[in-house]
Amino acid sequence: MECVVQGIIETQYVEALEILLQGLCGVHRERLRVHEICLKSGPNLGFVASEVRLLCDLEQSEPTWTVKHVGGAMRGAGAEQISVLVRSMVESKASKNVLRLFYALGYKLDHELLRVGFTFHFQRGAPITVTVSSINKMLKLHATDEAVPVTPGIQMVEVTAPATSENYNEVVAAVSSFCEYLAPLLHLSKPGVSTGVVPTAAAAAASLMSDGGGTTL
Repeated sequence: MECVVQGIIETQYVEALEILLQGLCGVHRERLRVHEICLKSGPNLGFVASEVRLLCDLEQSEPTWTVKHVGGAMRGAGAEQISVLVRSMVESKASKNVLRLFYALGYKLDHELLRVGFTFHFQRGAPITVTVSSINKMLKLHATDEAVPVTPGIQMVEVTAPATSENYNEVVAAVSSFCEYLAPLLHLSKPGVSTGVVPTAAAAAASLMSDGGGTTL
């Protein structure tokens, strides 16, 4: 399972966010260029629809593939009271033939995206990953070189951390605590909960750009 929150930020403030993340994490960013293919099961695979995402890492000299299945979110009174979404998730490395395999199993292409940006991986109470990326759509099937932004001027920020049924409370606390440091630039919430851009972003970005991000916390 994993804990996740998302938010959006205007592209003009992404450099300031990167400076802030560099100071908070104490590690260098990694470039991101991922071709994401979303597949849904056909009627011959059961009554309950299944969705899988095939992720192709285009930053590697030899593109690598990952299969990811995102399941249902944790429910109940406890889940409603926390600001982080806790959901089941399974992923595994795969060969370059994985798309052909899922087509043979009866899955159909639902949509595809190209995510371009950067990530930070670090330890802060839990192994946390911050991804900042523009979401691009393909005008032609699998034509990543011709992808265009879905929302020009806006980028998505996602904070994720792996968890188990035994330690998710601690992971939720770690993610929530980390997100507080980003509050001047953006607001992070459960996926699907739109909060928009924050009014303090411009002032916070100007401050970060002037002092270069300060020291590692």
